Amino acid sequence: MLDVNFIRKNQSLVEKSAHEKGYEVDLPKLLKIDDRRKELLQQIESLRRERNDIAAKMKGGKPSAELIATGKDIKEKIARLEPELDTVQSKLSGLLKKVPNIIFDDVPLGGEECSVEVRNWGEKKSEGVDHLDYATERGWLDFERGAKVAGAKFYYLRDGLALLENALLQFGLKKVLEHGFHYMTVPDMVSSKILEGCGFNPRSSAQSDEYFIEGEDLAMIATAEMPLTGFHMDEIIDEKDLPLCYAGYSACFRKEAGTYGKHTRGLFRVHQFNKLEMYVFCLPEKSKEMHEKILKIEEEIWQELGIPYRVINIAAGDLGSPAAKKYDIEYWSPVDQKYREITSCSNCTDFQARSLNIRVRRKSGEIEVLHTLNGTAISLARTMVAVLENYAKKDGKLEVPKALREFLNGATEL
Repeated sequence: MLDVNFIRKNQSLVEKSAHEKGYEVDLPKLLKIDDRRKELLQQIESLRRERNDIAAKMKGGKPSAELIATGKDIKEKIARLEPELDTVQSKLSGLLKKVPNIIFDDVPLGGEECSVEVRNWGEKKSEGVDHLDYATERGWLDFERGAKVAGAKFYYLRDGLALLENALLQFGLKKVLEHGFHYMTVPDMVSSKILEGCGFNPRSSAQSDEYFIEGEDLAMIATAEMPLTGFHMDEIIDEKDLPLCYAGYSACFRKEAGTYGKHTRGLFRVHQFNKLEMYVFCLPEKSKEMHEKILKIEEEIWQELGIPYRVINIAAGDLGSPAAKKYDIEYWSPVDQKYREITSCSNCTDFQARSLNIRVRRKSGEIEVLHTLNGTAISLARTMVAVLENYAKKDGKLEVPKALREFLNGATEL
């Protein structure tokens, strides 16, 4: 959520940024409601001061009829104004949640096709094995039974692929621990307050991606970013304790709404998968530096796995609400002969932290909103796709990437 005073001072910038992201916002209406909120607040505070003055005058003696009547009138006025203030504040909050974060100056403008390649790594292979056919034939992957039990796009893993998934998790965990992240497991459900505070507001209802729990104020998480963001909700963190770097492991649940026309084959886009997510709380002046650090860790992971990739600076129209800037890493698919998204990392600046009241106490004693960032360490389903496509051999065996062998009892093949 953006600060309403920032919006007031930078209306043109906020409107332009929202437009570039593809969001419709009505800032004049928002600011008019904020004006009414301020007006009501001033009236109520003035009436409360009058009420306190009258209460002081009533002490130690019998109050006059005029004083009693004035006190009663003030009480009635406050009783009328307070519900209106609550309504206005609720309307303002609803409108603020619809305003996306502003974008950085170096974010490319336009839609998904306007994203810019920053760099690439590795030698691209000219052919590979289709992961779905390969894993199904070996009995490692079962979508048919997954559909029987839970519905389409759910699956079972077993034997080699289940072991590969565990090895990838252990490898990713080793990397983030080496970089000073604290490992956490997290709740698989969050309240609507956390969901909204993270900024997961779709552009339209057709794009809502979360599974909600009927009769409960809970949703299944789409990423560990959600519960990790809420971990320090309503807290003030001392400057000396920042940055706080967490790595959260969780199952992720997504309807995959709004994905018509996107690549959905096999494990690439499913309703449930496991992921190790990096998350950072830091000082505002350090967030750009931390963004590059997260990206560096992601690149180290793919280089050690030996899978070619490129880094993309995501265009404004594909950013989503919370991010001021986002990098994607896309791996080279030898099967499709194109790059496909595998990880991302976002700088959300103070957008999420303001919504969830997460602040920093400076050494001077001053308190301000801190910055949050997130990035994928290992998205296990898609990473398994990349490994199978790049390491499956013509004899039917799977070569184990060197970085994973220590987590598979030294096996070189599966």
